[in-house]
Amino acid sequence: MVERLIIDITKQIGNFRLGVRLTIGPEIVVLFGPSGAGKTQTLNMIAGLVSPDRGEIRLDGIHLYRSVEGAKKIDLPTRLRRTAMVFQQNALFSHLTARENVGFGVRRGARQEGRVDEMMRRMGVEALADRYPRELSGGQQQRIAIARSVAADSRVLLLDEPFSALDRPTRRQLHHELQLLQKETGLIVLYVTHNLDDALEAGERIAVINQGSIEQIGASGELFTRPRSRKTLEILGVPNLIEGVVSDMHIDWGGVRLRLPEQVAGGRAIAIGERCCGYIPTEDVGLSRVVPENGQVGDYFTGRVVSVKPVGVTRRVLVELANNQSIEALIRKEEKYSIGDLVEVHLPGDRLILVDGLPAPLS
Repeated sequence: MVERLIIDITKQIGNFRLGVRLTIGPEIVVLFGPSGAGKTQTLNMIAGLVSPDRGEIRLDGIHLYRSVEGAKKIDLPTRLRRTAMVFQQNALFSHLTARENVGFGVRRGARQEGRVDEMMRRMGVEALADRYPRELSGGQQQRIAIARSVAADSRVLLLDEPFSALDRPTRRQLHHELQLLQKETGLIVLYVTHNLDDALEAGERIAVINQGSIEQIGASGELFTRPRSRKTLEILGVPNLIEGVVSDMHIDWGGVRLRLPEQVAGGRAIAIGERCCGYIPTEDVGLSRVVPENGQVGDYFTGRVVSVKPVGVTRRVLVELANNQSIEALIRKEEKYSIGDLVEVHLPGDRLILVDGLPAPLS
């Protein structure tokens, strides 16, 4: 039977209400959202550090917490939940060696000692066994912290911004090692971050949380190609948000008319007067110095460059259109544009990604 962690809880904290429903299998699920969205509080309640007001938390059919009408309340202490947390500050014991840290909380015996060795091997820290935390780098310390958590026979690993203080190459390597560890052990992993790059790199699925509730959960590709709400796109930091009223299979975006994708026209009915929201990916926005005389010809619009930012081998060019809205284009670095340049912007309607679940027509 595949173990699953089922979370269905509510908690009122002052004026903030947390209501989270998630089902997580042996996988890495990232809980992604802005500061104050309820990410850490969710981990705390799964671990038993904070009690919800109502609901239930089950691991493989066993209640870790239950407070529902008509049933006896259950609230297992943290030590019995088979969950482990790793924070940004790893809280290793400074007076213990790396191996002693990993073995902390593991019962004595040949089998248990073997598990310590196994977890150190899995995390690639066997050679560091006799070193103290002060003699380890930040990345090495986090590897030890994860090995310690899993060695104690935990089935659920809760990670709260675990690598945020580390440099980018180290984070990427640790994400890779975490994925290998999860595959080898079948761990249930819930990883909290507000860094989108980390979320996309680490998670098999991403749960977007906003103001205490899950806005959307899915694979990263699904979040970007089938967003359920404008709020999902805003939390993901997607540029080029477009919202307007439908008119003759076009969206009137503050005076700029963008045609709707053909598959939308054939796949579902969109009423005239309905308000739509979506975005055009930056890599699909075209720029040219050939400017149309009347400001708009088909999918081509006149705009003026307001910023140019190098990003690796590309440049992000921000253009202000005639309706005072901004569009961002991702172009090759050799393409030269300067602030103030008048340009032609290509906004292809077939690349417009609309949110699922459109609002009702305007009255």
